[in-house]
Amino acid sequence: MVGLAFAMHSIPTSTAYAVWVGIGAALTVLYAMATGSEPISLARILLIIGLVACVFGLKIVN
Repeated sequence: MVGLAFAMHSIPTSTAYAVWVGIGAALTVLYAMATGSEPISLARILLIIGLVACVFGLKIVN
């Protein structure tokens, strides 16, 4: 939460929240795949890469 609050000083709230949620979702799925809770597939990995790319795109635009 401290990281989100810090980010909101320099970028709009909507962008900060989207980045926060996107990174959180990606890390959660990656952790689940690393521990064996979720199956690893090429489609999942490509979609996570796409999600992270979109998050970075939001940051670059603002």
